[in-house]
Amino acid sequence: MKKKISEDQMREYRLRRAKRRKNQVKLGMVMLCTLVVLVIAMYCGTALYLQVTKKDDDAVEAMGEAVTYSQEELDRYVSQAVAEAETRAGEEIQAAEEEAYEAILNEIRTDLSQGQTVLEVLRPLYPEDLIVASNGQYHFVPIDRKLRQSQLIQENVNVLESGEIQYMEGDQVISHKGIDVSKHQGKIDWAKVAQDGVEFAFIRVALRGYGTGKLVEDEFFDQNMQGAQAAGIKTGVYIFSQAITEQEVLEEADMVLDKIAPYHLDCPVVFDVEKVAGADGRMNDLTVEERTHLTQLFCQTIEAAGYKPMIYHNTEMGALMIDVGALEDYDKWFASYSDILYYPYDYTVWQYSKSGRVAGINTDVDLNICVDPVWEE
Repeated sequence: MKKKISEDQMREYRLRRAKRRKNQVKLGMVMLCTLVVLVIAMYCGTALYLQVTKKDDDAVEAMGEAVTYSQEELDRYVSQAVAEAETRAGEEIQAAEEEAYEAILNEIRTDLSQGQTVLEVLRPLYPEDLIVASNGQYHFVPIDRKLRQSQLIQENVNVLESGEIQYMEGDQVISHKGIDVSKHQGKIDWAKVAQDGVEFAFIRVALRGYGTGKLVEDEFFDQNMQGAQAAGIKTGVYIFSQAITEQEVLEEADMVLDKIAPYHLDCPVVFDVEKVAGADGRMNDLTVEERTHLTQLFCQTIEAAGYKPMIYHNTEMGALMIDVGALEDYDKWFASYSDILYYPYDYTVWQYSKSGRVAGINTDVDLNICVDPVWEE
């Protein structure tokens, strides 16, 4: 259902669109410098041709009759013309490069002094690479344009003063508001959650310890499922995995299927595959191939049981730790706590905050949106 927004919200939305054009200007500057170099190169070729032609015309005019040149003379004329053209071109290209270099450095200096991060400054300069900071290094990963790309448009992202994000179509809100919860949110008043505009929720079923490897049910799972469904909120589930073997990932899938059996699910069953930040997670040492295989195995098991699987990940995981191409057939739930749309590949749900506030919940809660419903209408 499309929703009208207030004039203040629309004004804020337009202001943010204007600010985002800054990155587009920066990219345009780089493209302009490239165009200047191409124009200079064309000029050099034209100058070479005109130089040789001029020498021929001058000779004819001076003698008043047809002139022939020896091969040695012709070679000398061409060599002189080439040398002169190369000198002029070299000087002009160097001047253009220095000007472009200085402009980019000034832009970088300004952005950093205004509080932008190194990643925010670098990313517009490398539009064909996915730049990720991981383990103290910056990784430049070529974007695979053959994979499905995200269709979200930056200008349609609207951030309210509360921090809530909406996705717009003209002056209409077309996104759906969602949350994901676990025992960390404690007791939830789901009726108030629904009144606050939340349309869907992912409920945690279980987690595996990143150190112990122990699989533990979420003690609030049933309470949250029953409360959310009673309030008319569309529900899906997720499991935080730290499986490192096929046996463990099948154990996780079996637990999920057992716990959701009494319920009707509207939304997918999600495999939460992520690196444990600031800790030595047991899943961190898996290879890309191993982690991708375990993710596929979970999704295949869930799908075989008649449910729709989904994969939760972030930029680091998508760029460095799973093969997104091999997992392209599965819907994605993507986590990025910035209102700048950077991740290039297709995803269905966007988790944009881990510190949101929603009526009926006394703690911070993860906030999500989807444009197309993740449930069947």
